[in-house]
Amino acid sequence: MEVEQLLERYTAGERNFRDTDLFRADLSNVNLAGASLFRANLFRANLFRANLIGVNLYNSTLIGANLYCANMSGTNLSGANLTRADLSGADLSGADLSGADLSGAILSYANLSYADMSNANLHRATLIDTNLSGANLIGADFRDAKTIRVNGTEAKFVQGIGLSKDMKEELQQQGIIFEDMQKESYASRLSSRI
Repeated sequence: MEVEQLLERYTAGERNFRDTDLFRADLSNVNLAGASLFRANLFRANLFRANLIGVNLYNSTLIGANLYCANMSGTNLSGANLTRADLSGADLSGADLSGADLSGAILSYANLSYADMSNANLHRATLIDTNLSGANLIGADFRDAKTIRVNGTEAKFVQGIGLSKDMKEELQQQGIIFEDMQKESYASRLSSRI
């Protein structure tokens, strides 16, 4: 789908753009608030300063996308592939990033307050001056992630993966709450998957 066609249909009131191919599309400064881009292909798309409030991007491909300063508050990015995406300065407050692949992503100066990042892959991600206050980080993978001056006030981290002792100490100083999962709870979760 061409960008012009997408914007015309959006302006006319259409909101369902499921499975749309927007490979390398220039969507900078566009307003797509409330749209459904379920399983959309936004590989290397330019979404600089886009208004994506409440957009459904479930299982979408955003590999290498430019989401610099995009407003993605309340957006559903569950299961989305954001490998190497630039989310610098993006507002992802209250977003659902559960199970999302953020490996190698840049999340510096991003607002992820109260975001659900459970089971998200943040392997080699960069988080500098990132706001994680109140975020759900249960099961998140932080292997080789770069974290500097992260605000983690009241963020919850249970069964995290790849945290070095130094990183854990730094994140605790930033306010992240580390909880040990009860052995019974963990065993019951495993048995429920069988």
